[in-house]
Amino acid sequence: MKRSALALIVCAAFLLPLGCEHSSPTEPGTNSAWLQTLIAQIQREPVTSPPSAIYSYRYRVELVYFRPSRCCDIRSVLYDKNGAVLCEPDGGIDGNGDGRCPDFAKTRTEEQLIWRDPRG
Repeated sequence: MKRSALALIVCAAFLLPLGCEHSSPTEPGTNSAWLQTLIAQIQREPVTSPPSAIYSYRYRVELVYFRPSRCCDIRSVLYDKNGAVLCEPDGGIDGNGDGRCPDFAKTRTEEQLIWRDPRG
């Protein structure tokens, strides 16, 4: 095989995945049981616009999972790595959540999309 053809194949092998869109950025089965349960629960709910999603972040050094508000006066939810609710950082009638982690939006780091509802 010519060197240029080999280079093209290698390049295509690296770039092809970048053009593919996935509803779940993580492979099935890599999420913990509580996260799989949450995703299944969301999929039983009506479709939202924008689509429901789950993100992971570092917050106060810990790995956390964030479900953004889905609409209007619904609060977002922040979970610890074991699935316990830490707080509701924003949303609700006043937009300020439950007040238990008011610094979340300003101090979170390492955002990663874990899952987005493919129905939306």
